[in-house]
Amino acid sequence: MTDTMPKACVKLRPGETYTGKQGFDYFEGIAKETADSQHICMHLLTVPPGGRAKAHKHATHETAIYVLSGTAIMYWGERLEHCMETNAGDLIYIPADVPHLPINTGEVPAQAVIARTDPHEQESVVLLPELEALVPG
Repeated sequence: MTDTMPKACVKLRPGETYTGKQGFDYFEGIAKETADSQHICMHLLTVPPGGRAKAHKHATHETAIYVLSGTAIMYWGERLEHCMETNAGDLIYIPADVPHLPINTGEVPAQAVIARTDPHEQESVVLLPELEALVPG
């Protein structure tokens, strides 16, 4: 272990929420601010039926998602030209700097565990309002 790594393990239970730049409310999870993590964050997200994020990307950081329940679609690509359907049990990888915009198209809340290589979670979020009109709805 180096001097910059935390010296203790931390256990958290999701309780408090915060509103992310992307337009969703997240359950506070593992992050630099809560657990003094150095290279990762992980939190829970519940997207209500019809919920839609703002078009965004995560500058220089990768994202991994595990869909716990529900269904959603995610538009992705430089012009959001691709569309991916997601369902409970799916694992999703989003490379760093890839624009994306998820939408809950189901009739029940969609829940997911999200992990990112940005320990601050919101620090690398870059909103892309110029892409909003490219996605119907």
